[in-house]
Amino acid sequence: MESSTKETQGEQAEQAEGKIINLRDLLSYLRRVKDGRKRRGKRYPLEMILLIFILGKLCGQNKIYGIADWAQQQSEYLIGVLGLKYKRLPHHSTYRRVLADEVEGDDLERILAEYLSQLPRHGQDTVIAIDGKTVRGTITAEDPFGLHLLAAYLPGEGIVLMQMIVEKDKENEIVVAPKLLECLDLRNKVVIGDAMQTQRKLSTQIVAADGDFVWIVKDNQANTHQAIEQLFAPEQPRPGFGCPPMDFRSEKTTEKQAGRIEERTITVSSLLNDYLDWPHLSQVFKLERRFTCLSSGIVETEIQYGLTSLTAQEADPKRLLAIVRSEWGIESGLHYRRDVTYQEDETRMTEKSMGRVMAIINNLVISLINHHGYNNHAHARRVFGACPAKALSLFLGL
Repeated sequence: MESSTKETQGEQAEQAEGKIINLRDLLSYLRRVKDGRKRRGKRYPLEMILLIFILGKLCGQNKIYGIADWAQQQSEYLIGVLGLKYKRLPHHSTYRRVLADEVEGDDLERILAEYLSQLPRHGQDTVIAIDGKTVRGTITAEDPFGLHLLAAYLPGEGIVLMQMIVEKDKENEIVVAPKLLECLDLRNKVVIGDAMQTQRKLSTQIVAADGDFVWIVKDNQANTHQAIEQLFAPEQPRPGFGCPPMDFRSEKTTEKQAGRIEERTITVSSLLNDYLDWPHLSQVFKLERRFTCLSSGIVETEIQYGLTSLTAQEADPKRLLAIVRSEWGIESGLHYRRDVTYQEDETRMTEKSMGRVMAIINNLVISLINHHGYNNHAHARRVFGACPAKALSLFLGL
């Protein structure tokens, strides 16, 4: 018993002296973030303020007050392991001021994107999903639109590649999407987005960058939508003619979850390749989703149409169904977590600059937790809150 107590005390002493934690990797990136503060009166290096803030997020704190309180409770450990000279940790007003006024969003976004890009991949980085999200905590009476951000996300890896501001209104995602994709390596990648991203110029840009696209088609591309819908409509045979030959190929999956059965059926065709006015078109598809509520027996159906540059040889119906479904990954794996688990929309940030930095840090934390194989983020953050050394180890890949 005495031996066990001594071992525990020895481990705590090693942590306090910073002997078992090495933060060179993360700090080498955070040190590159431009510090807008004047030299006079600075007590804490900018990289340490950011690092402590990120650790607070990893350990379960969502708001600035909570992060500051958590850091104060962990002050003895943090001062020792981080080798801080000033023996008091920042006040919540310091975090707020630094995030709102002293950190440039573009600079932090670029540097943390570089950090995430060097993390080892698990071989699930083929599909890139792009989608926008409004940071509702920045909405005010004077600015009812608030801060809107367009993100590029790897659903299979759970990593955010890049994020950009969308000015004025959500429709401007069409303007920002090409700039976002210009920053990414699209070689051998498949870009998927919602109907707003279904644009001819964007399709041409992606293929020119040696990538492929999969788009959902709705009424914003009315003629294209009508042509695909008509192709998959049941053919009525005419006397003496019969039905024309079709090349339809299908795949179906069935899953039971959350008290309902969901059936997904995709039907694919290449018959419109020479008819439809869409650059680099190789296939069109119809996706039918059928939901059966087990308690009530109520059945609901949803039908979507889409198109892709992937040929039938590159993507059979099974693969195409998996790619289309992965588009939901950015909603459930990123945006939902930021809203619910990280309470982003409940955090009041009247200054957009602060809202953007908070979103960037949330993306970083979500990416790190996903990268290390945690599916339940709430559970993972409780674990890290109980043992901050495990949170620090995420930066090292341990």
